[in-house]
Amino acid sequence: MAEAKDLMDKIVSLSKRRGYIFQSSEIYGGTGSVWDYGPLGVELKRNVKDLWWSAMVHQRDDVEGLDAAILMHPRVWEASGHVDGFSDPLIECENCHRRFRADLPEVQDGQCPVCGTKDAFGESRQFNLMFKTFMGPVEDSSAVTYLRPETAQGSYVNFLNIQQAARQKVPFGIAQIGKAFRNEITPGNFVFRTREFEQMELQFFVEPGTDDEWFEHWKAARLEWHVSLGIQKDKLRFHEHGPDELAHYAKRAFDIEYEYPFGWKEFEGIHNRTDFDLSRHQEYSGKRLEYIDPGTNKRFVPYVVETAVGVDRTMLVALIDGYREESVEGEERVVLGLDPKLAPIKVAVFPLVKKDGLPERAANLHAALKKNSVPSFYDAAGSIGRRYRRQDEAGTPWCVTVDGQTAEDGSVTIRDRDNLEQVRVDEGRALDWVRERL
Repeated sequence: MAEAKDLMDKIVSLSKRRGYIFQSSEIYGGTGSVWDYGPLGVELKRNVKDLWWSAMVHQRDDVEGLDAAILMHPRVWEASGHVDGFSDPLIECENCHRRFRADLPEVQDGQCPVCGTKDAFGESRQFNLMFKTFMGPVEDSSAVTYLRPETAQGSYVNFLNIQQAARQKVPFGIAQIGKAFRNEITPGNFVFRTREFEQMELQFFVEPGTDDEWFEHWKAARLEWHVSLGIQKDKLRFHEHGPDELAHYAKRAFDIEYEYPFGWKEFEGIHNRTDFDLSRHQEYSGKRLEYIDPGTNKRFVPYVVETAVGVDRTMLVALIDGYREESVEGEERVVLGLDPKLAPIKVAVFPLVKKDGLPERAANLHAALKKNSVPSFYDAAGSIGRRYRRQDEAGTPWCVTVDGQTAEDGSVTIRDRDNLEQVRVDEGRALDWVRERL
């Protein structure tokens, strides 16, 4: 346990030091379980989202994109069951007044994990996790609305709009990336569980009777995608939801779990949601949400196979999975071994010394890389070894050094982050060399 906490502390420290993730409103003491993404963090987030969007939308003919509003009609959340059922059991220590989820192992023995008081918990009550607010100038029950706790409902209420506008035939999917908000009782483990987060969700609409086949398709496809990001396969596994875990709307559900420092926990969920969602919205809205097969004129409410993964959680997995400490020639180095596709900075460019025209040549190469949309970082400060270490820790796959030989034959040194090999490449080919490896 101490080792796991140590690793998480190192990840948190590196994230702040290298500009990945900061505590929100830190100068005011911070906002609980809300995080800001710095210069490298926002690039890593963008890379995660772009890779997911490419795999789910751009590479398929049967998936369309959507960006639904965060604020939706309150009846949406009544139909979905969130108003009545989206809650966790809450208990409060009557001594220190700290609140906890009643189903957490650390409170099952009746002892408060904060103040240590025994048998100090009051009665458990259900706590709704949605953030409630008001729309318009009047704050009464008629103006109540919610910050969405998931993006999925936007896909359901737009099912027919997208099907008709895109002229799609079932089976087809709606993909969406967007913010969601949950007033978690016990968030924690850095960005693993937060109150504001970003989801990447696919709702795939299928004819009843074909849902099992599509469920298996997406289950395999999603595991394959995570492995394609360079995540260690032996740290991923499937966990099937048992009868006591299965959501009321689900026919089947699997989690892709990752072995975090704090144990095997959910990474992505794949669910067979049956026709629950469209049927409920049909009932509550009074609008028919049936699909009519153009070949057979058969009418049916589609089943939904859902895949849902958090952007923030994917980032955390990438950071944990890539982190390592090594000894090189008696010197310790910290390496963030991100897959080049994910790395915020692809190339760092260094002049070996600040003279002989080397800074100018290095700056020109740096500018050429950026102009061609290859994220690059220029650094002329400190020893070459120190500059290498900074980029190793930031996750940069390659460092290019402009040195004395560059002036002689026009070649530069490219150093690989992972194997530390160095090759000489013609200065004019450096851009193509990097592109070939991305």
